[in-house]
Amino acid sequence: MGESTMKRKLKHRHLQFISLGGVIGSGYFLGTGYVLEQAGPAAVLSYLLGGMIVLAVMLCLAELAVEKPLSGSFVIYARENISAAWACGVGWSYWVTWVSYVPSEMIAAGIIMNGFFPDIGTIWWAVFFGLIVTLLNLFRVDKFGESEFWLALIKIIALVAFSAVALLICLGLIGDEGYIGTRILLGSGGFAPNGYWSIALTMVIILVNFQGTEIIGLAAGETADPARSIPTAVRNVTWRIIALYIIPITLLISILPWDHATLTKSVFAAALSEHGLSHLGALFSFVVLTAAISCSNSGLYGAARTVHALATMGMAPRALEGLSRRGVPSRAICASIVFCWIVIGIYAMYPNAALYTYLLALSGFSGAAAWISICWSQYRCRRRHEAEGTVEQLRYRTPLFPYVTLFGIWAQVLCLAFMVFTPGLRSAFYLGVPLLIVPMIVYRLRQRYVRT
Repeated sequence: MGESTMKRKLKHRHLQFISLGGVIGSGYFLGTGYVLEQAGPAAVLSYLLGGMIVLAVMLCLAELAVEKPLSGSFVIYARENISAAWACGVGWSYWVTWVSYVPSEMIAAGIIMNGFFPDIGTIWWAVFFGLIVTLLNLFRVDKFGESEFWLALIKIIALVAFSAVALLICLGLIGDEGYIGTRILLGSGGFAPNGYWSIALTMVIILVNFQGTEIIGLAAGETADPARSIPTAVRNVTWRIIALYIIPITLLISILPWDHATLTKSVFAAALSEHGLSHLGALFSFVVLTAAISCSNSGLYGAARTVHALATMGMAPRALEGLSRRGVPSRAICASIVFCWIVIGIYAMYPNAALYTYLLALSGFSGAAAWISICWSQYRCRRRHEAEGTVEQLRYRTPLFPYVTLFGIWAQVLCLAFMVFTPGLRSAFYLGVPLLIVPMIVYRLRQRYVRT
């Protein structure tokens, strides 16, 4: 079916913004409400810890991706450095979660558009956005990269603008309350009104909000100059975390009482409305719409590349292995979007706000499993190079090895363990474990059957 290899058409700037496309989704603008409800102002520490975990994962991924820039990267790295069964499990778990989570972003976009055009049902808007995202992914990969560049840019500008306005509100230069300072930040029970233990209990949702950075690795096989682009993307992770997460969240909890935050409305819009800037709050509805489309776009990209990689390794139907003449895995894309539409149909029949939190938690579980796999793969790959005396041949090396790698692994293991102690997230843990283990068992049984 056309070309046998993917086209290296993604430019340097495309790769930098593709990672942002997955990271700044509607989950960031809406899911932050859940984090504030649970942790209060101490949520900023949750995001700081999450940022440290992301940085550790990205440093590990950079070493692997620069050495072998392959599409479907972390699945292939897991097969080469851990085991084929683990690669199968983590790959299918990752795919299932994306095809479940992407529809939630489409539904979020549909809800926003239904507010503007109430005569058109949410489900029809969701299908409409699903078609747009499908077409963007079926075009040449550089067209996908270009669309993601502009969608991500809108979100970045919005967050920078929010930070500027929030700072002016804190200083009393705009708004109705005069100089605020730390009055709201430390009011309503202090910095950690529910105790510091609540930070640990929100970490899974925090990891969901950061999920998508690993798509840089999935895109490595379609990047024109991975040796330059990937290390740059990793180096930029630090300032992106500070500029797009830590600063906006700190300013957010400085102008919005934490007990006013909810999951049903963007906390950024609520914060602006709280100070008489409801017209700017309404503008954030458009930003959340853009975030939902962008996250769906990059999420479908990641899902398709993952299942395509599984197919090339014989862990998924071979029919999903083919590439179009444009060099994109069109069959894997179409198969993924079909499952997305099925989930959209389920949402339409059983609308439930709690379901959104549930999917966030499930996405956090599979995302953490994928990130643990990246760190684990890098650890074993580096140890192999050390045994062979070839470490100096690596074009990029994870700094402070093995401490950074081990931190990335065990911090996430603890985050997943905390799910068991959180009633609202416990069921997602119980579903996430079988999603990881069942494909591994099926793969083992299939291999045993083939050998006999």
